[in-house]
Amino acid sequence: MITLHGGPTPNARKIGIALIEMELEWQLVDVDILAGDQLTPEFLALNPNNKTPVIEDSDGPNGRPFVLWETGAILLYLAEKTGRFLPKDAEARALCWQWLMFQVSGVGPMFGQFAHFVFYAKDKHPYAIDRYTRERERLMGVLDQQLGKTEWVSGDDYTIADMAMLPYLAGSMKGEPGRYPHLQRWGAAMLARPAVAAGMKVGTARKETIEGGLDGFTDEHRSILWGDRQHAKR
Repeated sequence: MITLHGGPTPNARKIGIALIEMELEWQLVDVDILAGDQLTPEFLALNPNNKTPVIEDSDGPNGRPFVLWETGAILLYLAEKTGRFLPKDAEARALCWQWLMFQVSGVGPMFGQFAHFVFYAKDKHPYAIDRYTRERERLMGVLDQQLGKTEWVSGDDYTIADMAMLPYLAGSMKGEPGRYPHLQRWGAAMLARPAVAAGMKVGTARKETIEGGLDGFTDEHRSILWGDRQHAKR
């Protein structure tokens, strides 16, 4: 049994997609990051970096329970555990790693900064908004160009690189129809997969202030996520 600690976030959803695609037995433990669940001693014992998601595998690689965080590491671990969605060919495998790293080091952080300064920051800073808006658009252009040459993100095979990418891109593709045709073709193919559609629903049992358009988002939430409570000594 694999326990996924997370909520309605892109990072938790990419792991949800992988768990469902790989037909693993799993359960979700809800972590409400707006309430500060990630700052509790119990969660910090799992991940001292206080970020979701985290997985606990009751049947780890040495036959004992195993805890892992960082989504790139989790996706690689699950792919190797099941022998699925990671190409066997050395070149194709390296390209899958390349695009997975592109997501975890580029798309995830840059889209996150875009969302922070455009939606969540209390004070609006034009320089930051312009900086991350343009970088987000540039990264989408890189992916659109790639998907004009390949069926899936890293090549001919559907892999963990695709699973990592979609949760960050789904909303952006809806808002800009026709601008990135290859990206939109890929996104439609992704969402047509039952496991992807199900994985994108991870955490929806809870009403989420962020997904609900920031209605009710407060300075206390900002303190928990980025301010004094986030940076308090523990």
